[in-house]
Amino acid sequence: MRVIFPMMLLTLAGCGTNSPVAGFLPSTEPDRLAIAEAESPELEESPDTLRLALGRRRATAVLIQQQGTRRMWRAPGGVVVATDGPRVVGTAGLPQMVMATRFDGADPLSDPRALLGRSAETRRLVDISGASRDPAGMRFGIAFDCRLRAAETEDGYILVEERCRVPGFPAVVNRFWADRETGAVGYAEQWIGPGIGPLALDFQPVE
Repeated sequence: MRVIFPMMLLTLAGCGTNSPVAGFLPSTEPDRLAIAEAESPELEESPDTLRLALGRRRATAVLIQQQGTRRMWRAPGGVVVATDGPRVVGTAGLPQMVMATRFDGADPLSDPRALLGRSAETRRLVDISGASRDPAGMRFGIAFDCRLRAAETEDGYILVEERCRVPGFPAVVNRFWADRETGAVGYAEQWIGPGIGPLALDFQPVE
């Protein structure tokens, strides 16, 4: 299964408003996440939203495109996140960008309930880029060899922990919290590039 969003993501990211430079972004890029955080309250009334958090920054993204389990979300300032089910498969407008994700076979995360009592392995290839889209900072075909394990939590959820070996990077750990009855992931924390913290996604914002 192949998931590629680079052209649309880069086009959408380029529509952001220029703003003063932020400390954790390259000097040629505006702090798009700060813009998103500042303008997100205007979007909280939208019916289909995704809450994002990266460090202390928080923003609301709205659904702009859906094809099956694949969705594209956009926050103010040109921040875009593409998901396939609960998994992030593309980003734009952040300090690092996930340009493409290619799965080798089915993703075990499609049914977290099936992971209870057993582990599963998966492999995917990821292309990344710096925020400036400088070709020198792009890397293609980064291999993620991962093992997923699940356990029930005391408050009735399924916690799936995915640990990945990634050549040239420290070990990657992603976490997904799913409803015990339906298997739907409501909250996740995922790697979206080197040198920055995990991106938290709340798929079921509290009203």
